[in-house]
Amino acid sequence: MKKIFSSDESRNKKMRFVSALVLIAVIIGIFYFLTREKEKPADLPIVSVLPAQQENVEIYGEYVGRIKAQQFVEVRARVEGFLEQMLFEEGTHVKKNQVLFIINQDQYAAKVDKARAQLKKDEAQARKAERDLERIRPLHEQNAVSQLDLDNAIAAYEMALAAVNMSKADLDQAEQELGYTMVTSPISGQISERYVDLGTLVGGSGKSLLATIVKSDTVSVDFSMTALDYLKSKERNVTFGQKDSTRSWQPNVTITLPDNSIYPYKGLVDFAEPQVDPRTGTFSVRAEMPNPQLVLLPGQFTKVKLLLDVRPNATVVPQKSLILEKGGAFIYVMRKDSTVEKRFIEIGPEFGNNTVVERGLVPGENIVVEGYHKLTPGMKVKVSNN
Repeated sequence: MKKIFSSDESRNKKMRFVSALVLIAVIIGIFYFLTREKEKPADLPIVSVLPAQQENVEIYGEYVGRIKAQQFVEVRARVEGFLEQMLFEEGTHVKKNQVLFIINQDQYAAKVDKARAQLKKDEAQARKAERDLERIRPLHEQNAVSQLDLDNAIAAYEMALAAVNMSKADLDQAEQELGYTMVTSPISGQISERYVDLGTLVGGSGKSLLATIVKSDTVSVDFSMTALDYLKSKERNVTFGQKDSTRSWQPNVTITLPDNSIYPYKGLVDFAEPQVDPRTGTFSVRAEMPNPQLVLLPGQFTKVKLLLDVRPNATVVPQKSLILEKGGAFIYVMRKDSTVEKRFIEIGPEFGNNTVVERGLVPGENIVVEGYHKLTPGMKVKVSNN
């Protein structure tokens, strides 16, 4: 019995020893695993970077404009009479000095005939007075007639000349009134429908409106700019409505047609209101636009795109790289050691999907455009290969 007990005790000791060895091995394995996990480097954040570009940037402003005819003329009757003829087709193009309407001419032709007859009579009286004076003057020199006779002859001749001049003026006025019976177009352009029917008594104190004519082969585009745009333009020495030969560009205008197509011709700003409307905070601007095919119709509203400024060699970045906060705008710049720097910048105008950087960035510096949301200053990053 004693021998058997010793054998069991020995076996139990061996089992405990083996268990201890296994436990030690497990502890050593866990410690080694944990140590290796701590030594394993953390994954670096992946970002996309692009170098800051340098470009010649064109800055535009967009507004709502209205088309106006270059000239708008009302055709009115200048003398009174019955309208007898209309010598044009409504809605067509008419030429300058083309006869449009004819007013009854009878009474005005009669006035011309009367004035012409009176002129002939006065001219005959003047010739007689001149001959009388020519006869009396030598007789006066010979003391054959008195000074009074000579003075009367001179006065008669001068009165006859004055009567001739008055008759000429009356004839000119009568002929002018007769000419007004033929109503002509003062400009070349598109004429409207007639506003009165044939046989209507026109003219008189009402000066009847007969039709309107618009000259629209060149049109004006009127739109309003904000006072802020004006101040920004002054900072760049741009004065709208005044040509500047020192600049390589001028503030030209492009408009969009109702079908959203771009009108092929560009206009140029030729006038800007010198004061701001206090009710709207805007000031009026006008551009002249060629319209050879008469595509642009007076009264039509359109979208206006105005070239406000040209920035040569401006530093630009994609808008998606900007982070805006209360203190301003900043971007992440990647250094040569692949760490990132939080850089506050001064931003300028936007164009397309890019923004001009006024200060704080040098062209060529690598900026983070994607993946910056989890970055902190000084963090090391990995650049995406995509």
